[in-house]
Amino acid sequence: MSASIKVWHNPRCSKSRLALKYLEEKGCTVEVFEYLKTPPMRAQVEEVLGYLGVDARSILRKKEAAFKDLGLGATETTEDQVLDAITSNPILIERPIVIHGQKAVVARPTEKIDEIL
Repeated sequence: MSASIKVWHNPRCSKSRLALKYLEEKGCTVEVFEYLKTPPMRAQVEEVLGYLGVDARSILRKKEAAFKDLGLGATETTEDQVLDAITSNPILIERPIVIHGQKAVVARPTEKIDEIL
């Protein structure tokens, strides 16, 4: 692969572990970013959203307690508010996010990774 592959990874997540295994089986070299240990800066989140081609609400884990506690399901919640919530509570980020060059996918199911390889 010419461009590096980066995975926003949560080692406790089975889908995230499957994505790493899938990439390893394809012979890819992967940079693992454990976003819960080192939360991404807002600019990083915005960059990845651009690669995904979606808004911040699209990568929210709606079943997380923080989603409800912060009222992120409200229709009047702005993009800025969602971005602030994500950077303050990275557990809200859907996983895994696989980035290759300037393209990215939320690898659910794992085979979605093929879209960017």
